[in-house]
Amino acid sequence: MNTQKWLVVFLIISLMLSGCAPKAAATRVAEVTRQQAEKPKAAPTVVAAQPTQAPMAEPERIGEQNPPEERSPLSPTTLPLSTSAPVAGNQPNPSGRAPRDNYFQDYGVNPEIDTRRDHLSTFALDVDTASYTLMRKYINDGYLPPFDAVRVEEYVNYFDPGYPNPEKIGFAIYADGAPSPYLEDREAPFEGEIILRFGIQGYQVSENERKPVALTLLVDTSGSMSYSGRIDLVKDALKLLVERLRPDDSVAIVAYSRTSKVVLNPTRTRDQRRILKAIDQLSPGGSTNLEAGLNLAYQLAMENFRPEAENRVILCSDGVANVGNINPDTLLEEIHGYVDEGISLSSYGFGMGNYNDVLLEQMADRGDGQYAYVDDRDEAERLFVENLTSVLTVIGKDAKVQVDFNPDVVETYRLLGYENRAVADQDFRNDAVDAGEIGAGQRAVALYTVKLRPEAEGRIATVQLRWRDAETDENHEINGNFNTWNLAQNFEDADPRYQLAVVVAMYAEILRESPWVAGYTLRDLQHEARRVAGLLPGDDDVTEFAHLVAQAVKISRRATE
Repeated sequence: MNTQKWLVVFLIISLMLSGCAPKAAATRVAEVTRQQAEKPKAAPTVVAAQPTQAPMAEPERIGEQNPPEERSPLSPTTLPLSTSAPVAGNQPNPSGRAPRDNYFQDYGVNPEIDTRRDHLSTFALDVDTASYTLMRKYINDGYLPPFDAVRVEEYVNYFDPGYPNPEKIGFAIYADGAPSPYLEDREAPFEGEIILRFGIQGYQVSENERKPVALTLLVDTSGSMSYSGRIDLVKDALKLLVERLRPDDSVAIVAYSRTSKVVLNPTRTRDQRRILKAIDQLSPGGSTNLEAGLNLAYQLAMENFRPEAENRVILCSDGVANVGNINPDTLLEEIHGYVDEGISLSSYGFGMGNYNDVLLEQMADRGDGQYAYVDDRDEAERLFVENLTSVLTVIGKDAKVQVDFNPDVVETYRLLGYENRAVADQDFRNDAVDAGEIGAGQRAVALYTVKLRPEAEGRIATVQLRWRDAETDENHEINGNFNTWNLAQNFEDADPRYQLAVVVAMYAEILRESPWVAGYTLRDLQHEARRVAGLLPGDDDVTEFAHLVAQAVKISRRATE
């Protein structure tokens, strides 16, 4: 009997302990997260914030520069132009990747560079975000995105880097860095490296201070836009845009399918009801003559050009073109010609299944505008409500960055992303070279993996930004140094926004199937994504990112089962 009593007592105690264990673990995680959030983090260093009228002295060059084509192992090929929806299977392949029924371009992966051979890294700024939202669409549909749909910089630039806005002086440059948290105790390229973050932040312009805009909305109303509610999402997005415009702004609408037509002549937005009614009347059907649409939109924009305003064509399409001139090089050349006349072009992508990311991205690039992919109404609100001033107001044109690494301190470096934004080092101050445009309040971030020489101290790099002021057309340049003593001692001690940028870049590198992260998996990354989300609890974008990583892990796991 005594034995039975002791057995009962033992079972009760065991049950009590097993019930308490999960609570204790959960509490410990919460405490750790809270302590990490409350622990002071290293803030990014402001390395430069004042424009200069004259160009800076040419940095001393050590060794021969590599020709631009040697800096990337894979050069871009001719742009594809879709003519009809490709045939693809309905099931994901064994890797969990989506069917190959959209058009993307493989620009390769940046190599690791020895500073004794080339210590300069030069590229055009990129503030596009389409690659990230395309990934989100794929993940929500149950697939991993195709590897060539991933542009690392567009993943990183989707998120707020946490930089203060400079006070109407053009731009400020920020920098921070820390030891890489990845692949410790493994034989892998990231072991023993640091990761640097260089950030460019433009000054903000209030809604009342921005220039008026003269918009020509160019809407794809071909039959492919009837799929999956594409045209309805376009209408919702354009209505959000129109409802936020000022009375002194103007809107015209051109629609194209087999042919093109003017749906609405330029109308001041004080007559908002008329504009919204015209948007409601848009309906899809027929083939796709993109060339006819572009020609009519630019003709209308030129006839009604407003010198005091920002004149822009806004293209909403899935990128399909199958009638008229379908040579992408010809279309892109036409766009660039109108930029010289003062009319920019931004492209916004919609839909899946025959989507041409390459053409839309390059059209916005040639058109000195923004490229974004709209996967749902929330993204439309983000673009055309929350960030409308940034979308409509350009403050810097042909913006280029050059990072000059110190060979005495830095052994090698590698730029994460920007493969299709490379600029020849000698063209940094060549103002005839087309580069990136930056809107009011916009920011761009570049990450580098860097190997330091053993026990080296001092200047790691000098980062330089050159741009042309959108108002005065004058060129400006700023630069500043980042040193070994500016580094955080540990990754977890760095600014939470820096940690986020690194985790997001690693996620993109894994999806990109970059050889530099071979052996590192989405499952390895999941904990870091969740931890960083705990450091930034008020940011819905970061919370969503952690969820997307978790979903990607599930997709990957299902594909291998």
